[in-house]
Amino acid sequence: MKKDLTMRKNTFVKGTFISTFGILLTKLLGVLYVIPFYHIIGDVGGALYGYAYTVYLFFISFAASGLPFAISKLTSEYQALGYYRVKNRAFYLGKVFSFLFGFLCFFIVFLFAPIISKLIFLKDVSPSHIRDVTFVIRIISFVFLISPILSVYRGYFEGHRFMSPPSISQVLEQFVRVMMILIGCFVISYFFPSNIRLIVSIALFGAVVGALVSYLYLFFKYQKNKSRFLEKVRDVNEPIVKNKVILKKIFVYAFPFLMIDLLKSLYNYTDMFTVVRGLVKYAGYDTSMAEGIYSMLSTWSLKFNMIVLSVSSGIIVGLIPNLSEGLIKKKNDLIQNKICLSIDMLLYICIPITFGISFLAKPIWTLFYGNSVYGPSVLSYYIFVGLVVSLFMVLITIIQVLKDYLWVFLSLMFGVLFKIMFNIRFLNIFISIGLPPYYGFITTTLVGYVFSIIICFVILSRKYHIHFESVLNHFIDILCGSFLMILVLNLLKIIIPIVSMNRFINIILILIYALFGALVYFYYAYRTGLTKKIFGDRFFKSIMNIFMKK
Repeated sequence: MKKDLTMRKNTFVKGTFISTFGILLTKLLGVLYVIPFYHIIGDVGGALYGYAYTVYLFFISFAASGLPFAISKLTSEYQALGYYRVKNRAFYLGKVFSFLFGFLCFFIVFLFAPIISKLIFLKDVSPSHIRDVTFVIRIISFVFLISPILSVYRGYFEGHRFMSPPSISQVLEQFVRVMMILIGCFVISYFFPSNIRLIVSIALFGAVVGALVSYLYLFFKYQKNKSRFLEKVRDVNEPIVKNKVILKKIFVYAFPFLMIDLLKSLYNYTDMFTVVRGLVKYAGYDTSMAEGIYSMLSTWSLKFNMIVLSVSSGIIVGLIPNLSEGLIKKKNDLIQNKICLSIDMLLYICIPITFGISFLAKPIWTLFYGNSVYGPSVLSYYIFVGLVVSLFMVLITIIQVLKDYLWVFLSLMFGVLFKIMFNIRFLNIFISIGLPPYYGFITTTLVGYVFSIIICFVILSRKYHIHFESVLNHFIDILCGSFLMILVLNLLKIIIPIVSMNRFINIILILIYALFGALVYFYYAYRTGLTKKIFGDRFFKSIMNIFMKK
């Protein structure tokens, strides 16, 4: 019988690359559509979109956060133990629980949208603006009816190490969403060019349609391949496990992720309540200009951060079942190896990407959004938030798999409190030293996450005796390679200046600089043996064979 190519189990490195590639492709689709989308809705519509999206991120924490992790971890545990009936019952209970909880979140957000809108502004805003924000929040609330159960299916596939279907579902979800945004927004803007609220609503509803299509794909993929999930690797006498025990495990595994996402969303909420007011009150910006900068932070620059974050998401997907298996079988060497390899892969990929986007902020911003006074400046600094958040997400995932939830909360809480306490103070500091005042908001986010990262490293090192000497050595090599790349790009800038308002020329410039930068970085990594050290001989040879085939 011919096996479905998308239902093959994957090794850790291969599975991680499949997941990362799928998520990266998803995020690239999410970046490309913003070119026409930005020119349709502008900064005003971007701020409206950002308000709805921030509320969405907060409430999706209740509806879906932690469910993929919980189902993936439970599935991999029961699969390793040979508890196949219990595994499938956990899957069923996860679906029921996710639907009920998602419906509750939908009901709360839809019903209380007017109150949420008023809390965002408190005062000094027109009633029509409140109605606009209320409307778009209600539109995005429908996604809570689908996303939770979709996340359960993804976790179930990932728990069996079938990485391709969840990755394809994410690409499919984003593709449908992008098509909905482009076609819907174009049609609406053609007939109702001044109705920004309706255009933004269509864009947000695209997330609902994309999630529905993605869910249907995974549902039919599951139905078609049921026998693959019933394949036994161990024959054991299964104990009787009650439903309440399974539900308790789902809750215990999901709860830390839920709390983490809630705490992470406080970074965005702090900016939502302070950026516009702070820039108007202390920096002398008018309201429209301040809202424009807020939209750059909450919507437009965030699109590029998602490219960096996609790498950590892919690594986490592959990391969870492998670490869970290592804990079940008490393979300490496997745990040590997978933790260090995960961090190495993240830094190896994300650091040069971050440096490259920061260096090319001007042509990238001009290409996607046109000429802007503040945009390139915001992007060149804000992209580093994506890097530190990516590293933090991998670290807290490791600590959560090790079931040390207290330190996860404490590390994140410390960073969040720093953000809340110093957001306005750093704004004033940057004003006083003559730097862009909005850099203060970005700096508090960076410092908050860096503090959390340090705490995570200390806990893993001292409490769990994870040795990071090799990671530190690789990190230094990666930094050296990235700095060398930036040095070469600066020299190249003397020959090929980055000064153009023409989109086509900016595409050529970005491609030239990206190619030179990648060649310099990967050549350095090859000559120093960095690639081989991180990924190993076998993977390194397979990559080299691809490029050396005649």
